Amino acid sequence: MSSFSGLSTALSSLIAQRQALEVAGQNVANANTKGYTRQRVDMQSIQALTAPTMFSAQVGAGTGVKVVGVERLGDIYLDARLRAETGTASYTAGRADALARLQTTITEPSDKGFAATLQAFWAGWQDVANHPDDAAARKVLIGAADNALKQIADGYRAVQTQWGQARTTLDTLTTEVNTTAQAVAHLNEQIRSILVSGGSASELMDQRDQHITALSSLVGAQARQRDDGTIDVMVGGNALVSGVRARPVAASGGYVMGDSVELVWAGATPAQSIGLTGGSMAATLESLRPAAGGNGGAIAEAAQRWNEIATALADTVNAVHTTGLTTAGTAGTEFFAKDAVLPAALGLSVAVDVDGIAARGAGTGPLDGSIADAISRIPTTTPGGADDLWAAFVVDLGVQTRSAEQRAGVTEAARKTAENLQLSQASVDVDEEMVNMLAYQRAYEGAARVMTAIDEMLDVLINRTGVVGR
Repeated sequence: MSSFSGLSTALSSLIAQRQALEVAGQNVANANTKGYTRQRVDMQSIQALTAPTMFSAQVGAGTGVKVVGVERLGDIYLDARLRAETGTASYTAGRADALARLQTTITEPSDKGFAATLQAFWAGWQDVANHPDDAAARKVLIGAADNALKQIADGYRAVQTQWGQARTTLDTLTTEVNTTAQAVAHLNEQIRSILVSGGSASELMDQRDQHITALSSLVGAQARQRDDGTIDVMVGGNALVSGVRARPVAASGGYVMGDSVELVWAGATPAQSIGLTGGSMAATLESLRPAAGGNGGAIAEAAQRWNEIATALADTVNAVHTTGLTTAGTAGTEFFAKDAVLPAALGLSVAVDVDGIAARGAGTGPLDGSIADAISRIPTTTPGGADDLWAAFVVDLGVQTRSAEQRAGVTEAARKTAENLQLSQASVDVDEEMVNMLAYQRAYEGAARVMTAIDEMLDVLINRTGVVGR
């Protein structure tokens, strides 16, 4: 190796250390950037010249250093774990939120809850039983009945509103999924082009990873790395993103509670349902399922409970009321009327006026209140009535909500653990970067000193050789 080649060796070190300093500076600059993955310069020594020369040594030194690439210090296994935990946590959080919102509609325990309203209704019957000839007591009873029916209808409508909001949310999430998937496909195309040309696409990969994590939160997506640097995004066992192509999804189904709602592949004939196992969309779809005897969606099941309570209230009261007599001695009719079209919770109405209340029993005097008394005791004499159904509804919903919230807390803790592990590998440690910067700086200074020394040697050789004694 000639003296002049030593300058090239020192120069290669100056270039390599400068590039390493630039990467360290980029790391420090993005220490607080969300989703940024720290980078390192990969250096490789340049081998010694193998062609023999007149004065070459048998054991030659290398000829410097070169930068062979910039490496992202992430971990694909930790990334995959974070995505899996994110999908699970989003699903459990969405389910807990839906149940918590349902629980706010029942306002129990409270002195204004439906249990208190039922108690006032039964107390109204007891007052009529004690004072059969008191028109005021009968008016109070009619008012209590109207109040009970209004509260049932309000509860049902609140559930309807929540279902409609969830359906609208599903459409919004569907649009978000398609937009994010298209962004991943576009980034795949850019990254592939950059890698083919030998460039570094670290920042674009960071953006892509964030989009994929967002898809994991939405639909429980998982990623599969390709050799060309692109990533396939899998949902329900099928590719949502395949290389540079994104496959759109669509929300299928009506906008009326009870309609079947699914997530399908857009444009597929016949329609192909997507079986989600995680993500907030899975929780939304689950809450939108039709009622199925306690195994359907939480919202539709709550609406069905309101219908069952309304039906039980009407049937138990009507069954006793039709056996009584009015103050005029005519046979009692149904106290509650049902609408043949509307759901029971919305279709009930009080069918009698003050004079039509059948409080007395057959063959008794006008001051008899035995029928009214029997109706007032329905909660204790008729198992499976409105009171029992309401109590079971409140307890079941409370247990489900509490269980869902606990599970959401556990899965969120698991997600945070996975996130911390991922960040411990990928995030920037400023102290470590400072140490690296000092090392690169000293190496740069050393290379500069080598270049100065060689320059001095060449100066002696060129300018001073042969002038001794002059």
